[in-house]
Amino acid sequence: MSVKNRTVEFFERQFQQQAAAREYDLNPFERAVAPFVFGEVLDLGCGLGNLSIVAAENGCRVTALDASAAAIADLARRAEEQRLNITAREADLKNFAVEGQFDSVVAIGLFMFFPKEDAHKGLARLKELVRPAGIAAVNVLIQGTTYLGMFEPDEYYLFAENELPESFAGWGVEYLHLDSFPAPGHTVKRFCTLVARRRQVSGFSARPDPKPPIAEDQ
Repeated sequence: MSVKNRTVEFFERQFQQQAAAREYDLNPFERAVAPFVFGEVLDLGCGLGNLSIVAAENGCRVTALDASAAAIADLARRAEEQRLNITAREADLKNFAVEGQFDSVVAIGLFMFFPKEDAHKGLARLKELVRPAGIAAVNVLIQGTTYLGMFEPDEYYLFAENELPESFAGWGVEYLHLDSFPAPGHTVKRFCTLVARRRQVSGFSARPDPKPPIAEDQ
């Protein structure tokens, strides 16, 4: 999102209001993936950076990117005040340029804000950024969603229900959950949240911590 549009403006207002009210609670998807996040972290579409803060408090080194100037400024302020290891940058999330690889790459509520081709391109790029034995944590809106008020016309993509796990074929799925929430105007939002681990390099073991079982819910 390199230019201001309905989506950026929608979240810019939302983040300004939340920052002013000091509303920094993790959303349900961030709470779900937080236990899996470790090591060097890339948080794509970090918003106010609530998950980035939690990860840094747990000893992670975090790079956090978002298109909202207000969100990035607030996150940078909080990170400095708390002396946390977070690099917060405003970025074009449709064409993000990041070097190297990470132990954890997170994209909560991001890729559905791009047309199909760009959504698939971004997801493929995310997978490339995950180190062997690292994790990808991704959350998207899926088909059946009828609340579209935050989207730029023709600039969004609702993933098929099974599309996200199928995109990570060959990875180890550690968490998978479908959620449905009521939205304004008698509409609904449907989400798929996935945590998948990239296969480890031969001779190296994955993160040794025990993992909760996969959760699936229609």
